Amino acid sequence: MKYLLVLLLIFTCNMVSAQSENMMIRLSEIEIDSNYLKEYKAILQEESRASVRLEIGVIAIYPMYQKESPTQIRILEIYSNRQAYEAHLKTPHFQKYKTSTFKMVKSLKLVDMDSIDSPTMTEIFRKIQK
Repeated sequence: MKYLLVLLLIFTCNMVSAQSENMMIRLSEIEIDSNYLKEYKAILQEESRASVRLEIGVIAIYPMYQKESPTQIRILEIYSNRQAYEAHLKTPHFQKYKTSTFKMVKSLKLVDMDSIDSPTMTEIFRKIQK
């Protein structure tokens, strides 16, 4: 997790001010069949790590689950722009994730978001390193 946060800091510091107007921010709301939860989490973790490590336009793919309802997954996705998102969808690691988890997903809702205070984002990630 710390590795992901460090990468977020590096990319965010360099990109937020120049690209904050073009960034694509999305919250994925996913419900997983409880029979597949452990397998799903492993596949998602592999995909999110690969996306952040390999794709320069992926600023963050940060998966989480609700403590009281672990089958409720949320993924904060931040891309430098719409083109980075479109490119992400075509990557082998995303395609593997999508096809291998299809039967595990009970519901999926993609919520496009917009930032209220993009400049503060760099400070948030700086504080995490302390």
